Amino acid sequence: MTGLQPHGEHAAERRARSTSAALSSGGRIYFWQGGSLWIGEGRGRTQWHAHHAHQIALAPRGQFRFRTEREGAWTDFDAALVPSHRTHQFELDGIAIAHLFVEPESRAGRALAERFGIDAVVALPADAAQPLARALFAAFAADGSSASMVHAATQALRSLCGFAGEPDGALDPRLARALDYMRAHLRRPIALADAAAAAALSESRFRHLFVAQTGSSFRAYLLWLRINLAIEATMAGASWTEAAHEAGFADSAHLARTHKRMFGIEPTAVRPLPAARADA
Repeated sequence: MTGLQPHGEHAAERRARSTSAALSSGGRIYFWQGGSLWIGEGRGRTQWHAHHAHQIALAPRGQFRFRTEREGAWTDFDAALVPSHRTHQFELDGIAIAHLFVEPESRAGRALAERFGIDAVVALPADAAQPLARALFAAFAADGSSASMVHAATQALRSLCGFAGEPDGALDPRLARALDYMRAHLRRPIALADAAAAAALSESRFRHLFVAQTGSSFRAYLLWLRINLAIEATMAGASWTEAAHEAGFADSAHLARTHKRMFGIEPTAVRPLPAARADA
């Protein structure tokens, strides 16, 4: 696959669009270990941001745009993969959109990196991706329950990964134990020494293994897990203040700053909606 491939509009025409307003969206977010699905409608533009997860963006119809350089051209996509820690902006014009966020160290995350690369935003084949997007929105409109949406999302992800066997570079079992420990104790402070003990490694050896396998520092990855827990809490009805305390943030302001840095939008820009509100 190639990287950013502009087609259609010139940069000057792109800058004239009215979508330069901050992005706002309505929809739902569903979580499972190693990933999440954000599904609904949106309009506007994110700020510059990067996140630990790979991001797959799928539209059942219409196009959206990414750019990865501040003075660079926008590129239209029907479906795209943004690799882990790739700084970018995202823009769309009031269309239905589904985002799959996938932890890079998960089996699916490693398969995506192996299949599509990790160096650039890449276009995914529209003939394969758009039917998956339509299936996600059909499930959302028909049921929208957590169980049905997680099933639909993981099935779409399996298709995009092209699973035919276990990807190369299996996760080190010592790191897997540490990640399980971190997920189980997110509601209280977690030190590097705690996770290293779960992996039965010294702190220095664990730090080296962690960066080598995840591509992230321990602190940055822990923030990624905490922000996901906080968002999950708000989707379940908690206030942002309650969610901040639930996920181990100092306060709601700390949570808001982290959310904006990782997703390019304010937490309040995402309005939870019932599944029936989203039009496939």
